Amino acid sequence: MILDLKILDIWKDAIACSDKLFDCAESADLKRLYKFAEQLRSATLSISNNIAEGSGSYSDRDFANFLNIARRSAFECANILFIFERRNIITSIHRLELYEELLFLSKKITNFRKKLI
Repeated sequence: MILDLKILDIWKDAIACSDKLFDCAESADLKRLYKFAEQLRSATLSISNNIAEGSGSYSDRDFANFLNIARRSAFECANILFIFERRNIITSIHRLELYEELLFLSKKITNFRKKLI
């Protein structure tokens, strides 16, 4: 069980990524696309929340399940960004930058998860 989330690189990376994704959600809010914005915020929070919640698990297997959910939420964020690009909420360059960051984060989560199981 890991009590200090600050020692988890994946958690720190998820928090840093969430700042950028929240900025995208605010851009959607400005275009009055509130449901899109809220969906991105929820998916974004799910990444770091599941890492945090899983760190309180009593078993590595349980923690691994939470990491799986966090990884899937990163993929959900990537999908939402594709929609944001299509709706001209963000540029293709911005989407690609964020996509690369989400891809890197998902790989780190996967590698950490593999160490647990």
